[in-house]
Amino acid sequence: MKRSDSSLVLLLAVAIDVIFGDPPNEWHPVAWMGTLISNLKERINITQTDADLGTGMGLMAAGLGTVGLAATIVAWVTRYLPRPLAILVNAAVLKSTFSAHGLDSAAKQIQTAILQSDLAEARRLLSWHLVSRNTDTLNEHQLCAATIESVAENTSDGIVAPLFYYTLFGVPGALLYRFCNTADAMLGYRDAEREWLGKFPAKLDDVLNWLPARLTAALMVLGARLIGKSPERTLAVIQDNHQQTDSPNAGYPMSAAAGALDVSLEKIGQYNLYPEGRQPVAEDLAEARKLMWLTVGAATLLSAVLSGRNRK
Repeated sequence: MKRSDSSLVLLLAVAIDVIFGDPPNEWHPVAWMGTLISNLKERINITQTDADLGTGMGLMAAGLGTVGLAATIVAWVTRYLPRPLAILVNAAVLKSTFSAHGLDSAAKQIQTAILQSDLAEARRLLSWHLVSRNTDTLNEHQLCAATIESVAENTSDGIVAPLFYYTLFGVPGALLYRFCNTADAMLGYRDAEREWLGKFPAKLDDVLNWLPARLTAALMVLGARLIGKSPERTLAVIQDNHQQTDSPNAGYPMSAAAGALDVSLEKIGQYNLYPEGRQPVAEDLAEARKLMWLTVGAATLLSAVLSGRNRK
């Protein structure tokens, strides 16, 4: 793919996401990845011992091989298509690896429910769209905090990271990253069944997101200025709070959001990012969404400039 075409593919993919959002699951490659992971999991023997570590590695090898083969076929087919159609196909596939539209929509729905004082609906939406934790007892401030945290973290691993790997390795790189991230989301839990099975996917996801998470935080520092907030405070909060989360990466975009919005983001019993900040309210969700879009815009421009630099 030519350098100019790489940039066009990226910009068209982002435009498709902004205008149309996600396709139905039956036509969504990430949903297919989830089905693939589920099918592979059903066909293996889970012992709930450290022997599952190797099993998890085998599952990842099979899944990555399948996704890699599919990506290779797409790349081969598009070489023989007319240029405009090849760009469109590649853009549609790339778009499937991220969803800024979906993330914004989920946060907006939660924001609307809270503004309408319908906390039960806000809890349901938060649990359905963004988090795996139990939301039944969360109050308004905790609902807002959890939403801001999720928007920040998903901006990193759900949008910036796919664009990062597209910049380096094209559409196949974005697809392979998305498979690893999906596997972590499905298997990377510390319950009896997945403690060892999901360890390799979780560690691989940590490695793959190391740079994107820090890049996202840096872009959020710039974004803070554009929404009239303090980039100096944002940077200071990142430096003082990023290490609080269990994940080596999530603390960077989450603490960046806390600093940019001047709010405390607390997950009871686990962390309290920027405790000096005020408690978040529904209006802060609108600011979090603005910060997300500015970060996505900056990441898109950076990727458009750099993508294809070393491609023929």
